[in-house]
Amino acid sequence: MSETPDPEVIELASRIFDLARQGDAEALAAYVDAGVPANLTNDKGDSLVMLAAYHGHDRAVRALLDRGADADRANDRGQTPLAGAVFKGEDAVIRTLLDGGADPEAGTPSAVDTARMFGKTELLELFGKQ
Repeated sequence: MSETPDPEVIELASRIFDLARQGDAEALAAYVDAGVPANLTNDKGDSLVMLAAYHGHDRAVRALLDRGADADRANDRGQTPLAGAVFKGEDAVIRTLLDGGADPEAGTPSAVDTARMFGKTELLELFGKQ
């Protein structure tokens, strides 16, 4: 049985995904504290952590991880927040994700694979994969 999604719910979810893209750590924390799932995903499987990480917002990533978000949650294409942060060169986000338990070998391609692909030897050292 398929129900038509409530337009107000869709609008709220869109707003929350925008907060992750914009890095509004305080607002994201408030929404999650009020009951929004920390691992909420959009239609492409991108989690709030993925969106915040990809856009370089380490404080938002930390706020979500502190509220139980999965640091390794892959999107529908198998990409993880850590691999996205490596791709985008977001060093502060990389460290925040690692501190939050992210696995550099998770996903396809993994953060390790991405670092190798772009010759980021300093990250390979950080990941212990020299």
